[in-house]
Order: sequence, then C-alpha cells, then structure tokens
Amino acid sequence: MFPGQGSQFPGMGKDLYDKYDEAKALFRRADEILGFPLSEVMFNGTEEELRQTKITQPAIFVHSVIAAKMLGDEFRPDMLAGHSLGEFSALTAGGALAFEDGLRLVLQRALAMQRATELHPSTMAAVLGMDDETVEKILEEIPGIVVPANYNSPGQLVISGETEAVKAAAEKLKEAGARRVVMLNVGGAFHSPLMEPARKDLAEAIEKTPFKRPVAPVYQNVTALPETDPEKIKQNLIAQLTSPVRWTQTVRNMIKDGATEFYEVGPGNVLLGLLRKIDRSVTGKKAEV
Repeated sequence: MFPGQGSQFPGMGKDLYDKYDEAKALFRRADEILGFPLSEVMFNGTEEELRQTKITQPAIFVHSVIAAKMLGDEFRPDMLAGHSLGEFSALTAGGALAFEDGLRLVLQRALAMQRATELHPSTMAAVLGMDDETVEKILEEIPGIVVPANYNSPGQLVISGETEAVKAAAEKLKEAGARRVVMLNVGGAFHSPLMEPARKDLAEAIEKTPFKRPVAPVYQNVTALPETDPEKIKQNLIAQLTSPVRWTQTVRNMIKDGATEFYEVGPGNVLLGLLRKIDRSVTGKKAEV
C-alpha cells in the first residue's frame, strides 16, 4: 500500500539517501527531472514548504518509489494499491511506469490540480462517525457541488466541493448525528467535479506516456478492482481526479481476493491506521527498508 497526500514530514527520505548509493542517485535524478532541488526541501524544508501541492506530491512519490526499490528482493507483491496520489507510486513500484515518467506525471498532476483549485473557492471536510449511505443521502439534498471524495474507512468519509456547499453539508451532517465534521486545510476540492480542468490536462499527458503491465494486479481507486491491462489502468487514472477514492472498498476486495498481510511503503503510517479500522483480522506492517 502506497500513501497519498498528508503523509509528508520534514526530513523525509534522508535516511534512504544516507544509507544507499542507489537511493542517492535516484534523489539526484528526481531533482534533475523536476528542475528544482526537491530533495533539499524534503530533507531540510519546513512543514509549510512541504505542504505546497507541487512539492508534496512529488516528495511522497519519490520517497515511496525509492523505498520500494531499496527493498530489493523483499519487494514481491501479490497485489498493489495506492491512496489517490499513491496509485502513481504503486504503478511505478510495480513496473507499469518508468520512474522518470511516473515523476513527470505526478508533477503535471500536482500543477494541474493547483490550477484547478484557483478557479473556484472550494474545500474538503472529513465526516466522522456516520455510515457512508447516510452521508451520501444528505449530500444529495445540498444545493451546489458537494460529493463523497475519499471512502477512507468505516465511519470516515471525506467530502469535497464548493466551499459554501461543503459548509452547508457539514451543518446538515452534524444535525443528522455525525460525531464530528472537520474542515480540512487543503488547497481545493480534490476528487470532485471541480477537478475537471485538471483531469483534461492530465489525460493528455497520460495518453502520451508508455505504460506496461504491472508485476501484480493494481487495485485502482476508481473501481476498487484489480487491473493489469495498461489501457484500462490509464483510463482509471484519468478518471481518478474527478472520482472518489474507494479505499474501504479496495482493502475489502483485496482481503476477499486472499490478502492477509499488508505492507505500507513510503512516508508515514496513515494507511495502516485505516487498515485497522477496515478489518482487524489481517496483519498490517510498515515495510522496513
């Protein structure tokens, strides 16, 4: 499992850079491709600097893919998945994308999302302690654009949309019995129809990028189902920006298909926390590099 935005932290990846020559070379290659010293910001930047979308997304991707590569022969996945941005890390670690191509797409994705957020006042909020169906029903009654964005775990659904619509939904959800609704400190309404301009930008870049079959099925955010066909993978990746991340459903499908041990590869352990809330019968571990 590969994490998405929110897993970044100051100093991320420095241990890999110091420990492995191959990691050092990949960090330097990433700086070259991006045209700015990403590794410098990762190792020495502040939380604030790391929170900028054009830094956060490449930083998490680079950290995750390098960590997977440094696992060497221990990296033998039977299935792969990534949360939102993490899907690009999963596809690259799984051999569907070259490191350079994956990184270029992630940068384009970050910049396209940034541009889309500047077009409308928009935001996201986490709804805690309410079942998904109830949240979905209430959102349908709210005027304006507000949709489910991240099905993170039972009782944790993130909503996304126009700022006023999200605020109105937050009030309605609290009245209906949600334990808490927390407004998120994000740049815009990710995984909502407001990301349509970003989806168009990214679609063009994805269509031009060579994809191969991954070494193991990748359970994609849009369908929560396993995929190995490069063309279908591309279409699902394009749809991802305007569609919800079905993480709860993804993990349940992986378990249904036989997964018993889950490893989180990359910064932080957000996904291990979600895994425990989704199903305690399986093992979750941090992949130690």
